[in-house]
Amino acid sequence: MVSRCYTVAFQGIDALPVTVEVHIASGLPAFTIVGLPDKAVAESRERVRSALNSIGLALPARRITVNLAPADVIKEGSHFDLPIALGLLAAMEIFPDSALNDTVAMGELGLDGHLASVAGILPAAVFAAAQGKAFVCPAAQGGEAAWSGAEKILPAPDLPSLIACFKDGVPLPPPVPQSVEKSPVLPDMKDIKGQENAKRAVEIAAAGGHNLLMIGPPGSGKSMLAARVPSLLPPLSPREILEISMIHSVAGLIRDGKLVSERPFRAPHHSASMPALVGGGQRAKPGEISLAHNGVLFLDELPEFSRTALEALRQPLETGEVGVARANIHVTYPARFQLIAAMNPCRCGYLGVAGQECSRAPRCAEDYQSRISGPLFDRIDMHIDVPAVAPWDLAKASEGEPSAAVAARVAAALDVQRKRYEGVGIDKNAQASGTILEQTVSLTSAAQALLVKAAEKMRLSARGYHRVLRVARTIADLAGSGEADTAHVAEALSYRRLVYGRDG
Repeated sequence: MVSRCYTVAFQGIDALPVTVEVHIASGLPAFTIVGLPDKAVAESRERVRSALNSIGLALPARRITVNLAPADVIKEGSHFDLPIALGLLAAMEIFPDSALNDTVAMGELGLDGHLASVAGILPAAVFAAAQGKAFVCPAAQGGEAAWSGAEKILPAPDLPSLIACFKDGVPLPPPVPQSVEKSPVLPDMKDIKGQENAKRAVEIAAAGGHNLLMIGPPGSGKSMLAARVPSLLPPLSPREILEISMIHSVAGLIRDGKLVSERPFRAPHHSASMPALVGGGQRAKPGEISLAHNGVLFLDELPEFSRTALEALRQPLETGEVGVARANIHVTYPARFQLIAAMNPCRCGYLGVAGQECSRAPRCAEDYQSRISGPLFDRIDMHIDVPAVAPWDLAKASEGEPSAAVAARVAAALDVQRKRYEGVGIDKNAQASGTILEQTVSLTSAAQALLVKAAEKMRLSARGYHRVLRVARTIADLAGSGEADTAHVAEALSYRRLVYGRDG
């Protein structure tokens, strides 16, 4: 007899249908799983066997073959335990095989038959909803699955409750969508004293989604500025919440069934490897740049990251997605993030500070900053100096402008951009291609002449030229101007800082 149950395999955040076929035939006792299972799936045999024994059922002393079709797709993860167990129970005629015809199941089995949480519940539930099938998952993740909109979700605490449901029609408690995770209290811009130029640059970067590099000595407030960028960004839209939550679900980061509600702010340590940043590993999991999708990726001490890890950022910064290619798998993850980076001007950190710079200055600055390649540097829209805070600024008792006031200006500028690019598939100036910029960005004749002359003088690449144009458009949006004039272009050019030793 052959019974069938249905589950999914993951390719990035996309769920691929998998049919679990269970065949019990005469022959020497054996339990074989075929269909390109990984180690975790192969170990399902022991978990399923123990789970069935713990509820008083024994596997028949016959030849059992489990096929995971299609056989040319690698099956990874412990979530295959439950569909294998359900297929076995149907093959053993514990309940009719027809009960599984329109059901997608996933979950890890404990040795006592309870169901444990697994990664990827949300995209799997979305897949089941699109197929018009019921979705079976661990009870602890019913709230997460409920956000998919599937009409029938069966969150089960253990295997006996599922047997009672499929055999006797005993209903399972319906899942309750958990309230979206509450946003934490974000650091406020008012805490930063001085650094008016840097705060202006951060506001522009937030208003257009621009990548930003801050260069300054230790203790000048670069990390504080970066940590306050999320407080300037608008709330997530429902579409963005779903996109981010699906990535976090595949990565196993959804807790208590609550979707992500705040924009991601990822700040990996500079010892992070290339797979940790862009994704990869044995199961090609999403990396930091995908976990920062629709949010901020903060790279502190930028030159201290490995060269290969930094160079791997170049393509995602342009395309908004990352392809993870391995010998046995190729997946694509969304990765449209805003890069905020910080670095010291040199290894000692005090270049240009009288009495504190090292004896190798200025050669140490050239060596240190050259760790960032020209192509990567060219992809960063804005480069600013963040000098040490003056003692009189630190002594001031008054607070600066709060994040709420800055966020209101940022929201107004972003609203203008959404209307400008409606129907084009983008919503921020930083995402606009050269062609779109030419069609949508108006420059006064004087501003155009200034930009052309400066691009020639500064030897800007075509990419650098367009990035200056994007920043100028954002500055004009913040000013409520329909055209970008010379003042807007001049300010945008001032943020196109040359790396030390590359000014020719």
